[in-house]
Amino acid sequence: MNILVCIKQVPDIEKIKVDSAKKVMIMDGVPNIVNQFDTYALETAVRIKDADPATKVFVVTMGPAQTKDAMKSCLSVGADRAYMVTDDVMNDSDTLATSYVLSAAAKAIEAREGVTFDLILCGKQAADGDTGHVGPQLAEYLNYPQITSASEITVDGGKVSARRPTDEGAEVVAAVLPAVVTMSQTAYEPRYASVKTKMAANRAEIPVLTAADLSLDAAGVGLAGSPSKVIKTFVPERKKGGLKIQEETGELSAQKLTALLSDAGVI
Repeated sequence: MNILVCIKQVPDIEKIKVDSAKKVMIMDGVPNIVNQFDTYALETAVRIKDADPATKVFVVTMGPAQTKDAMKSCLSVGADRAYMVTDDVMNDSDTLATSYVLSAAAKAIEAREGVTFDLILCGKQAADGDTGHVGPQLAEYLNYPQITSASEITVDGGKVSARRPTDEGAEVVAAVLPAVVTMSQTAYEPRYASVKTKMAANRAEIPVLTAADLSLDAAGVGLAGSPSKVIKTFVPERKKGGLKIQEETGELSAQKLTALLSDAGVI
C-alpha cells in the first residue's frame, strides 16, 4: 500500500503576539512548525505502515525553501520519502490553487516513484487559515471519493472506513480506494523522533518539484489562479469578561439573574 500525506508548515500560533495599538500580529521570531492536524494524518499513515511493513509513506508540501525543515521532521517520525513543491509562480496561492498544485504533485510523484497512491491523507485544516478547503478540493481535482474530519481510520481490502465525531456522538463512513481523507485530532498522539532518526532525516535527499516539473498552467496558480481575495485582516477586539452569579443556593442565584436581566430590559 502507498500513502501520500500532504503537509503544511505554519507559524506556531502559541508564539504569536499582538500589537494592541496597531492591531496587527507580530510575526518576527515566530518559529514554523508542522501543522498540528497534519501530524495526526502522518501518525495515522505511519501506524498503518507499522501494521503492514510493505506500506510506503510519502509526504509532500508546497511552500518556500525553509519548508525543508518540516519535511525532515516528517522523515524522522516514519515517512519513507519526502517531496517539496517550490516555485515563485506559486506565491500567494489560495486553497484552490494550492489544491491544484498538490494534485499535480501527487501524479508527478507517482510517475517518479513508479507507484500508485491508494490513500491520500491531509489534516482537516491549517492553523494559519482554518478553511478546511484543501483536502476536499484535492479530492475533486483527483476525482477521488473523500472523507473529512476523521478521528480514526481502518483500511481493509479496497476500502477505507473512518470514524467521524459529530454533535450527536460519532458516525462511521466508508469509501472505495483510492480516496482522500482529512484527519482531525486522534485518540493517539503523534510520535517523537529519536536522535538516530533525526540524524538519518538530516542526511536524506528531498527532491524539489517546480511548476515546470508539474506542467502546471500558470493561470491556475499564484494570484492569477486564486479566486479568493483578502479584503481586510484584523485582530478581533477582546470582549470583557462575563458576570459570575454564585449565591448561597441555586434558587437565590436564579432570582438574582432574573433581577439583573429585568433591570437590563432583556426580560
